[in-house]
Amino acid sequence: MWISDQWKDYEVLDTSNGEKLERWGKYILVRPDPQVIWSTPKKHPGWRNFDARYARSNTGGGHWSEHRLPERWQVSYKELTFNVKPMNFKHTGIFPEQAANWDFIGEKIRGAGRPINVLNLFAYTGGATLAAAAAGASVCHVDAAKGMVAWAKENAKSSGLENAPIRWIVDDCGKFVEREIKRGRRYDAIIMDPPSYGRGPSGEIWKLEQNLYPFVELVSKVLTDDPLFVIINSYTTGLAPSVVGYILNSVIGSRFGGHCQSEELGLPVTQSGLTLPCGAAGRWMR
Repeated sequence: MWISDQWKDYEVLDTSNGEKLERWGKYILVRPDPQVIWSTPKKHPGWRNFDARYARSNTGGGHWSEHRLPERWQVSYKELTFNVKPMNFKHTGIFPEQAANWDFIGEKIRGAGRPINVLNLFAYTGGATLAAAAAGASVCHVDAAKGMVAWAKENAKSSGLENAPIRWIVDDCGKFVEREIKRGRRYDAIIMDPPSYGRGPSGEIWKLEQNLYPFVELVSKVLTDDPLFVIINSYTTGLAPSVVGYILNSVIGSRFGGHCQSEELGLPVTQSGLTLPCGAAGRWMR
């Protein structure tokens, strides 16, 4: 498991009965987590003194209750600073377990000994984009949601990277890659975090189980002749990390050699000493 254990401003304090107790800077949140299927005694005082809780609704969705949070605040990871806020569907704008990937990205780019051009697809609020830019890469950040790209720009500014060589693109990722192929643009590294389910600009239905493999095949066409790495993240329930590794090896490894690794991402839990699993990731590298 790839564990994100270098955080100072974030911590999973405890887990029990379908929920995780988290510290985001100085604020304590309770959020649901589908992996937490155990019910251990809630001994941590944060369970009785939190700042906000996201409660699931029986009819779908949910809402924040007992809300004592500012509209937004900041947390930092090493040299990166993120603006976080409570959003619909329990999110805050950051997935802290991705820090393990951010560290990998920075290490690979700093060790490359050459200029690196990175394509970040389904790039959300820009954690991987900022990690790559902070390490000295040029980055193309692509997401279909205009609000998420604007948020990523705010995070870049807060991290002192507003003048970094980042292209901010609001577009459907598949359509964008198809145009990049025609334009002859190439990238040394690709990062992607595709959704489990979604709809394209013309109503096309995306299902990760059906579309991931052909999408990786498409994206492989914008790699340079000497690529550095490719990362695939997935939060699709039931998708084993090994499946992500098989796809990378089949599409990327068969063409460029190198090797693949795949693991669960995880976050340490302070109260129990356990590690909370948080999705699958695969990495191909030279």
